[in-house]
Amino acid sequence: MTIRVLRDRRILLGVTGGVAAYKTAFLASRLTQARAIVDVVMTEAATRFVAPLTFQAVTRRAAYTDMFELPAEGSSGDVQIPHIALAKSADLLLIAPATGNTLAKLAHGLADNLLTAIALAAPAPLLIAPAMESDMWAHPATQANVATLRERGATFVGPAAGHLASGAEGVGRMSEPEEVLEMTRVVLGRDGDLAGRRVVVSAGGTREAIDPVRFISNHSSGKMGYALALAARDRGARVTLVAGPTCLADPVGVETARVESALDMRDAVLSACDGADALVMAAAVADYRPIQTAAQKIKKTDDQLTLQLSRTPDILAEVARLREAGGGPKVVVGFAAETQDLLANAREKLQRKGLDLIAANDVSATDAGFGVDTNRVTLLAADGGIESLPLLSKEEVAHEIWDRVIQHFYSSLL
Repeated sequence: MTIRVLRDRRILLGVTGGVAAYKTAFLASRLTQARAIVDVVMTEAATRFVAPLTFQAVTRRAAYTDMFELPAEGSSGDVQIPHIALAKSADLLLIAPATGNTLAKLAHGLADNLLTAIALAAPAPLLIAPAMESDMWAHPATQANVATLRERGATFVGPAAGHLASGAEGVGRMSEPEEVLEMTRVVLGRDGDLAGRRVVVSAGGTREAIDPVRFISNHSSGKMGYALALAARDRGARVTLVAGPTCLADPVGVETARVESALDMRDAVLSACDGADALVMAAAVADYRPIQTAAQKIKKTDDQLTLQLSRTPDILAEVARLREAGGGPKVVVGFAAETQDLLANAREKLQRKGLDLIAANDVSATDAGFGVDTNRVTLLAADGGIESLPLLSKEEVAHEIWDRVIQHFYSSLL
């Protein structure tokens, strides 16, 4: 699957001598599947754990191991020095796993192998995924080296706690490939077109308690809201995600506030909107909640159960009042999940809630409703514009929405 921030980006993937190198083979595969251009550089010790051929197979590119191999010729016929050519071509230098020995070399500027020579010559950002035994990680020398590298701008992901190669439990495991992949996206996106912006995204449904066991909710999976949060993060924004109950893990590099009820979501969204540039309200917030919540489980009987419901707060209406008073986000986007009269209902909601843009989708469609990875939306703007998008992945829909939010930012400067 193509990931926009990774597409055609050149990543130098350094592999050092640790058993966690097996995880890096999977990471290389995932980066390549996302359409990144991955060049692998291995230390001699790394080749004892995973063969270069493994990386060549998953990246479909050469794996480099020897600083003294014959230089290649450039496209102009000039002789190129491998460690300089590789260093200058990279958008990111990612070292995973990074041993304590390699961290020490990086901190002290040593260049005694191809990888450390590249690190000394590369102007690209440096992302490091350490892996070593707990005592090695905790040693003052290692921590001093980590602090030095952080001061120079390096980003670290992990290490994690868990089972180690020695059989012990502790901090020192290399972060899982998916987490390293996500942090790669964060680092590559830092200078994106939303850099310097604070945005708020809501996602998922809410649960309105009937008793300690039962609740009223809906079918929202949160996937669209999470896609919006990830897309904004990948474009450099500082993102706050307000998420109702979902099965999705908190995104890496995103501030996530977990909420349960509509009242909880109202409080979290309004708090997050203070000083925010944009709000995208993708959550399916319950419209009604029980007037009373039973303190104990309601026991089943032969009688009917009647629930009295009251309206929940209208979060977007409260945001609109903030904006009328001169506060609140500069741009507000809503969603209209409908099963009939899609455009009419969406247009009415757009106007009633003072939105800049609304994304309308027919949730009765099997390929664009709740719980799937694709969506088909129609975007309606406050100025009367209307645009129907084809069936896209939710990530692609998210980027289309942020494209239009950015247009609003620029138009407000004119």
